[in-house]
Amino acid sequence: MPVIVVANPKGGVGKSTLSSNIAGYFARQGHATMLGDIDRQQSSRLWLQLRPSHLPTVASWDIDKDDIARPPKGITHVVLDTPAGLHGKRLEAVCKIADKVIVPLQASVFDIYATQDFLSALHQQKRARKLQLGVVANRVKDHTKAAEHLQAFLRTLDIPWLAQLRDTQNYTHLAAHGLSLWDVPPHKVDKDLAQWRPIVEWLTR
Repeated sequence: MPVIVVANPKGGVGKSTLSSNIAGYFARQGHATMLGDIDRQQSSRLWLQLRPSHLPTVASWDIDKDDIARPPKGITHVVLDTPAGLHGKRLEAVCKIADKVIVPLQASVFDIYATQDFLSALHQQKRARKLQLGVVANRVKDHTKAAEHLQAFLRTLDIPWLAQLRDTQNYTHLAAHGLSLWDVPPHKVDKDLAQWRPIVEWLTR
């Protein structure tokens, strides 16, 4: 059972957007999917509440912020949305159950430095060698100096740079209705689906 954790101690980098879309993808593939939320803002839980009942089911996972346990039997795929400021014992608890960790960041110097420190903290975890790490550049505006600086930073990393996702209102509109990219006709989100292809390939390896 793969457990996918979406994490970055920096707030506002799009963790819930990535988490809900990953869960939506797994559910669309017919997997028994659970989306856990230990973020105080409960954005992923809200997305679950907004999700129409006729769509592939994504189960919720009530997780006490101080007690991150294995999910119940019957679930085949788990996605875990985490809060800003994740560190210390809570980070260690998340890493104990994680198989893959996706770290989103935006084209900001603050995001870059926070992510650099977070990746260092991940490498120091006891299970570091067993964790598969990947980075996703999120809400990137092409042909900007900020995007160039971000890409230069990502090329220095020794972990996979999975994808660069564009800055689009598609994600906002979908989230408002509890939808993922895989819940609408492909032609409406074709550019975004193309950008997600390497993420999906990495997740399903």
